[in-house]
Amino acid sequence: MSTACRTVLVALLVMGSPIVLADTVPAPSPVTGPGVTGTVVRYAGMQSTHDAIVVGIWNTPKRRDEYMPQRPVQGKIKFNVPGAEDLDAADIISDRYLEFLVKELKPFIDATYRTLPGRADTYVMGSSMGGLVSQYAMSQYPDVFGGAGCVSTHWPAGNGIALDDFAAHLPDPATHKYWFDYGTATLDALYEPYQKRADEILRKAGYVEGQNWITRKFEGAEHSEKAWRLRVDQPLVFLLGR
Repeated sequence: MSTACRTVLVALLVMGSPIVLADTVPAPSPVTGPGVTGTVVRYAGMQSTHDAIVVGIWNTPKRRDEYMPQRPVQGKIKFNVPGAEDLDAADIISDRYLEFLVKELKPFIDATYRTLPGRADTYVMGSSMGGLVSQYAMSQYPDVFGGAGCVSTHWPAGNGIALDDFAAHLPDPATHKYWFDYGTATLDALYEPYQKRADEILRKAGYVEGQNWITRKFEGAEHSEKAWRLRVDQPLVFLLGR
């Protein structure tokens, strides 16, 4: 690598899976599109975007406990996914998860590769619960992350309990930016009213849509790797754009 690059920590839930990260997927997969790494490679060297390193963070069986924002939860909450059990505050470990990203993983990446380590060149991104913890990461560590890509954010967890926390801990709009999106089918059909609340929170805090914040609605898009892969270039271009 000849030049220093921005860093995108692609964490999280299914967004951290090889199907969304990789440029190719094993046959006979119905998933198409370039994926995260393919998109970054395709835009490498272009004047419109900065070069980047993609750090794919694998998920574990405790992904709900790792990705649910810890700060706002007291007691048990409804996860609001069909068939999913309630989530207890005592089991949530997202603060420890983010501490690992910031104090262990990122220093290792910065020491091993030619990165631009500052806030303006470091982003976090994920889908579903990964989107939820990505916005939480930037509120917890606003000096580390300058942008969050939140794809199909599962705001309904806890009936939107993370939204008040989001409002109370928004970082400075002069130095941070957000991408949010959602579909209208399957689980994503629940998301629009929650996302509209998030949009109003951003607007009142001084974020300007189209500049340091974008929200996109994808008609007919479902809550799936296939849907996310087809549009993953859009949040990446927004985050990495010059």
